[in-house]
Parts: sequence; C-alpha cells; structure tokens
Amino acid sequence: MEEMTTTEKHSPLLTIPAKLISYVFHPLFIPTYVFLFLIYQVPYEFAGITEYQLQLRLFSIFWLTAFFPAFAVFLLWRLKFSDSIFLRTQKERIVPYIITMFFYWWMYFLSRNFTDQPAVLKFFYMGIFMATVAGLILNNYFKISLHGMAVGGALAAIILFAMYYRLPLGLYMSVAALLTGIVCTSRFLVSDHTNAEVYAGLAVGISCQCIAYFFLM
Repeated sequence: MEEMTTTEKHSPLLTIPAKLISYVFHPLFIPTYVFLFLIYQVPYEFAGITEYQLQLRLFSIFWLTAFFPAFAVFLLWRLKFSDSIFLRTQKERIVPYIITMFFYWWMYFLSRNFTDQPAVLKFFYMGIFMATVAGLILNNYFKISLHGMAVGGALAAIILFAMYYRLPLGLYMSVAALLTGIVCTSRFLVSDHTNAEVYAGLAVGISCQCIAYFFLM
C-alpha cells in the first residue's frame, strides 16, 4: 500500500477537523499542556508557591516555549528568510529548530534549580531538548514530523510520570494515546509528510523522553 501524501484529495469533512486538531495540538503548545497536567495531577509538588506565582510560572512556560519560538518563525517569514510560516521545507526548519533548542535547554537549566515544582520537569525538558537536537540532525535527511515528536514525547512523559509518582493514570494514558493517534492521523491528512516521517517523529519523541528519564531520575 502506497504512503499517503497531500497530493491525494480528501473530503473537507476530514481536512477541516484535521487542520483544527493540528493547530490545537501544535508542538509549541505541548510543554504548556504538560505543565497544566502536572498542576492538576500533582498539586502538592507546587506547595512552595502561591497561586499567583503558579500562574506566573505557567505564563512563563507558554512565553518561553511557545510565544518566542513562534514569534521567531514569524520574523523569519516577514524578513523573507522563509517562504511560509508553516515551514514546509527542510531548509526553512533549520533556524527554528536552533531557536527552539535554545529555549528548551534554558527551561531544563532553570528546572534544575527549582525546588517548588515537580522534579519530573527536569527529564521532560531535557527530553524535548534532545528531541529537537535529533530532529535537527534528521532534518538533513528527511522532513521528520514535529507533531509526531511532540505528541510522542507527551505520551511517553505521562507514562513516565505515572511510574515516578506511582499514580493510577491509566485513563489519562489512554486519552493521551488516543490523542496521539488522532494528531498523527491528522498529519497524514493535511500535511505532506509520509507515513515514515510521522512514525519517525513518534519514535524520536518517545525515545528521547525515556532516555532523559533513565539518566536524570
């Protein structure tokens, strides 16, 4: 069976929801979603800070891992360094990869010194940093799926959170696995990724989280 690309036509009933899912679960939003998940699941890990400080912490996560990288992509597009904000070619992805790597490394560096937030954030940030490094290297050979890396990393992180805290997160792991499948299917429908590129993204995201966990926790 041949791999599906955007050269094949799909019904708007499929492509419109697929595009919406791709935006809602954009890779840049995943660190913020994971932080929100930890706030809900392990609130006792944030006992050392006030509610206001927690909101500021959440805002800083979004600011550093989503807004600044997205703004950098916007500037590259406006300055004509890229043809599209959607980064459709491998060449256009090189600088955004490097910029995102810097912010993810910075989040890991900060997390090592925080004692008023979950310790698991150390391995999570290191994992997403490692995934961007791997993505940059593999980008020289094929256009690995960023969405695949992001949702694969989030799925692995939730499973590892359950292991570390010994929490019964079976329902959330199931939901995460379902969302991972939905997001990847959406990329099959509305992107020019091949199946192999999406699966490679999943493999990189999952493996980097596992490696970071076993080395740091």
